[in-house]
Amino acid sequence: MRKSISLFALFIAMALTLSMTSCRETNEDKAEEAVEEVEDAAEDVGDGIEDAAEDVEDEVEDATDDSPQ
Repeated sequence: MRKSISLFALFIAMALTLSMTSCRETNEDKAEEAVEEVEDAAEDVGDGIEDAAEDVEDEVEDATDDSPQ
């Protein structure tokens, strides 16, 4: 009887340990994915700002080139 109780307690402890480990890994994976998504979004925003700056620069050059002197 003692062996079966000990084995049962060991089984429960292993199950709890494994469930906590898998939860932690899942949360870490989700956090890593979220960080990658934020990095991608920040890169896209940076590209958009660079494109807008180039467009403004082109418009300024066109406006100053066409003005009569």
